[in-house]
Amino acid sequence: MYAIVTNNEITKFINNPKSMVIGDVQYPAKIFQLWSQSELNAIGIYEVVFDDSNKKDEQWYINTNQSFSFSDNTVTASYGSATAKAHADTLWTAQDETDGKGTEGEVATRGLKYNLIQTLKSQVANELANTDWYITRNTEKSTAIPSAISTHRDAVRTKQAQMETAITNASDTPALETLYTYTTTDGVQSRPLGELPILES
Repeated sequence: MYAIVTNNEITKFINNPKSMVIGDVQYPAKIFQLWSQSELNAIGIYEVVFDDSNKKDEQWYINTNQSFSFSDNTVTASYGSATAKAHADTLWTAQDETDGKGTEGEVATRGLKYNLIQTLKSQVANELANTDWYITRNTEKSTAIPSAISTHRDAVRTKQAQMETAITNASDTPALETLYTYTTTDGVQSRPLGELPILES
């Protein structure tokens, strides 16, 4: 991505190299391939430098739009400070009820904790569904459920409870992000939240 700078002001962005007129001169698209950066700069064309230092994971944060600036012969695209998504549910207030938006004390917007726990419940349901047929067969045919299957299903539910507690107890959005952040130790990846047990086939 390039920008055209005129009188120290960014006047246009170029997403794809193309022929253009600058001043009274027609320039072919090939200048973007053949010319050096200094040659492009001399006619007011600058490659945009992207500064993502303030950009955060969109699962947890709301990033600002990029802003563009020209300084020291460099066009920079950067982000402002990101805002953490709400980790807890947002409730309707008394004023909201007065304004007819909702009932005070009821949930207006679900927070990250609720959504993460719903995702976890879905993952648990999917894992247990793989062995539900043992339960059905036991009910219909009185065929014993293998102990390994019962042990696995119990382990899944136990881990689910631990994970839900960890999510619920997280004090804020950064704490939730930490729970889900993988690190590598001795070549092994793991995260503080842990993983649901998976039945080996």
